[in-house]
Amino acid sequence: MKLRFHFTLPLLSLALVSGCGKSTSSSAAAPGAPAAAKPAATAAAGAQFSDGQVLEAFGWYIGGQTGVSEIGLSATETDALLKGVRGAANGEKSPYDMAQVGPKLDEFMQKRMGAAQAKVQEKNTAEGAAFFSKLKDNKSVTILPSGLGYEVLKQGSGPAPKPTDTVKVHYEGKFIDGTVFDSSIARGEPAEFPLNAVIPGWTEGLQKTTKGGKLKLYVPAKLAYGDQGRQGMPPASTLIFEVELLEINPPAAPAAPMTAPATK
Repeated sequence: MKLRFHFTLPLLSLALVSGCGKSTSSSAAAPGAPAAAKPAATAAAGAQFSDGQVLEAFGWYIGGQTGVSEIGLSATETDALLKGVRGAANGEKSPYDMAQVGPKLDEFMQKRMGAAQAKVQEKNTAEGAAFFSKLKDNKSVTILPSGLGYEVLKQGSGPAPKPTDTVKVHYEGKFIDGTVFDSSIARGEPAEFPLNAVIPGWTEGLQKTTKGGKLKLYVPAKLAYGDQGRQGMPPASTLIFEVELLEINPPAAPAAPMTAPATK
């Protein structure tokens, strides 16, 4: 959601590096981060596109990747934007010195993006509060003092993991509207990470089960990615995870200190 516009870059580079697309994260420190969007399906054999359609698609791509739709341009502002694009496409020289107007343009975009982010944050905060208010009526769900909710889907056996343990899990993460944003199950590969290296909702929640157990975690934003969100994760997002704990491994024992060789 948060963009930084660097006007020394060509527009295409801006589209590639500043987009709001979902990020990939398979690191142990961030299970539950949004998964990468799947590549677009290859066009059906024989599909034909005119040059005009290809260029229109390019326009949609640039507009979508630079977050133009999120900053609430008026019809007049959109016309001004298109005037600049049209002039550049016609090979006209810009009437503006970008070294001078660039900082103002950056300020404008940051102000608009900040307002858009605040609007999303307010909406998600209200929806999260309503969600947890209703969740309290679910007798299968335990709400902890931290605000984390959890539901036992399958009992495991043995001791619960400690924060310093490394756990191996299969999981699926959803927003409260049911949209799946990440899934180790879909990837076909369990995730493994130190329990104290993930979002607080996971660190606390997975200590409520044991090996072979399965939980449903209801994670408020403050125990996930906070009010600011992150790349591909909207601000103030309440998250739902189904997590199966496959293995628990204690931290490796520290190496024994070396002893000095005996002297004669």
